[in-house]
Amino acid sequence: MAHILSAVSGTETDVVPITRALISVSDKAGIVDLCTYLHSKNVELLSTGGTAKKLREAGLPCIDVSDYTGSPECLDGRVKTLHPKVHGGLLGVRGNPQHEKDMEANGIGKIDMTILNLYPFEATVAKGAAFEQCIENIDIGGPSMLRSTAKNHAFTTIVTSPDQYDEVKACIETNGGTTLSLRKKCAARAFSLSAAYDSAIASWFTKELGEKSPVVTRVYKPEFPLKYGCNPQQKPASILSLLNTNLPFTVLNGTPGYINLLDAANAWLLVKELREAT
Repeated sequence: MAHILSAVSGTETDVVPITRALISVSDKAGIVDLCTYLHSKNVELLSTGGTAKKLREAGLPCIDVSDYTGSPECLDGRVKTLHPKVHGGLLGVRGNPQHEKDMEANGIGKIDMTILNLYPFEATVAKGAAFEQCIENIDIGGPSMLRSTAKNHAFTTIVTSPDQYDEVKACIETNGGTTLSLRKKCAARAFSLSAAYDSAIASWFTKELGEKSPVVTRVYKPEFPLKYGCNPQQKPASILSLLNTNLPFTVLNGTPGYINLLDAANAWLLVKELREAT
C-alpha cells in the first residue's frame, strides 16, 4: 500500500501580500499591464526568455531566473526553472520552523505568485506538426511550477490565464494581497488545466501508437445554470463545455430548463435530417 503523507502545518493567513512573482507565459496578452501593476506595488519580478524580453521592452525591471538561481538555461531551453530555488520558494510552508530553516540554509527566497500558461501543445498538434515538434511542445517546467504553486495555495497564488488578471489586481488593490478564497479558486482552475493538458498529450500519444487510450480524462468548464432540472421542483442542472472549447449553441433569450434544452437539441436534429434528405 502506498504511503500517505501527513499534512504539513504552518502559519496560515487569509491575505498574503505579494512581494515576489515568477512570470513565464507563452500567451503574452495583458502581461505587461499586469506586471506594470505588480511593479507599482513593489513586487520583484522574476522571468524567463521571451517573457523577460517583453517586460524589459516595456521598461519593467525583471530578474532572469537563471541569474536568480545561479544556473543557466540549458538543453535548448528544456531546463529553465527546474531548480530548488524556484520550487523551494513556491513549496515552502510559511511559518513552518523546519521549512524556514531549510530555506535559509539553502538560500531559498519565498515566491508568492506564479503567472504562467503552458506551451501550446494542442495548437501544435492541430496545425499538423511533425511528431518530434509536438513532443518539443510538451511543457515540463510550466506544469511543475503550476502544481507547486497550486499545492501551496495556502501561501502562494497561481495565475494561469489572462482572463484572471483583472480579478487578481482587484483583489490585491482591495485587500493588500491575495485572499485565501481567491488562491483556492486559482488553484482549482490550475489543477483542471493541468489535467486537461496531460489528457490531451496522453490521448494524442496513444493515437500516434495506433492503440486505443485505456483512460480518457475530460475536463469541463461550467457555462451557465439551467432554469431547473427535469421538473420545476428539482435542483437546477448546469451546462458545461469541454475546457478550451466553445459551446455549439447560443441562448438568445431567457434561461432554458433541462427539458427545453433537450427539445431544442432534438428539434435541431430533425431540421438537420430534413435538410440532408432534401
